[in-house]
Amino acid sequence: MDKLIITAALTGAETTREHNPNLPMTPEEIAQAALEARGAGASIVHIHVRDEEGNPTQDMDIFRKTCDLIREKCDVIVQISTGGAVGTPHEERLLPLDLLPEMATLTCGTVNFGEDVFENPPPLIEAFATKMKELGIKPELEIFDLGHVANAMRLVKKGLIGSPLYFDFVLGVPGGMPGTVHNLIHMTREIPHDAIWQVAGIGRFELQLGAVAVACGGHVRVGFEDNIYYSKGVLAESNAQQVERIARIAGEVGRKVATPDEARRILGITKA
Repeated sequence: MDKLIITAALTGAETTREHNPNLPMTPEEIAQAALEARGAGASIVHIHVRDEEGNPTQDMDIFRKTCDLIREKCDVIVQISTGGAVGTPHEERLLPLDLLPEMATLTCGTVNFGEDVFENPPPLIEAFATKMKELGIKPELEIFDLGHVANAMRLVKKGLIGSPLYFDFVLGVPGGMPGTVHNLIHMTREIPHDAIWQVAGIGRFELQLGAVAVACGGHVRVGFEDNIYYSKGVLAESNAQQVERIARIAGEVGRKVATPDEARRILGITKA
């Protein structure tokens, strides 16, 4: 198996401090959370940003400041979300790509998202993939349902994305693929044999699916964007606490955790 890549999704667009008072929101707090997650074993940090009132924003100055502070503090791979919040205008979702992050998310289909709809029609997916290719940004292929894998493979046929493909199975979102082990294993069988994959289990599915991924050769995403709890009814103290647990599980089964540079080699990222 490759060494384990752990991604820390530090903030998200939906979680608030009413959900968990430990949520990092300012650029300084997000950068500090990235440093702590790196120390616990994360090699990628997945970034959303907030405005001064704590609302999700696509403000380029806030994104730039946050990314710069993270890079000053540590060597993690900065992965910018192009999802924004549900309902963010498509053109605003594209803006942070101009900051030339090493990675960015590429959601591969539309999905019901709780009471809302996260819209990603095929022309938009292709536009995002085209811009990432032009800018040399590694896409993480976000998969919320099985049909999204087929959408991703159409991008491959059109030459918009190439190997090594990196799939992120986001399981457990209300309206998307349920977060069962059966569904995770089924997903892994639908992607090319040489593709790389990780799982982001939402809420109570995070730990179980993460442990399965560790044992099966996949990679794992954890963090406050996906899960605010450490155990049932117990709020997590930090993103680093969640990262450390996955790293500890990996150690128990004899799988080493990748450094950021090792993750870059696995994913085919050339550091600028």
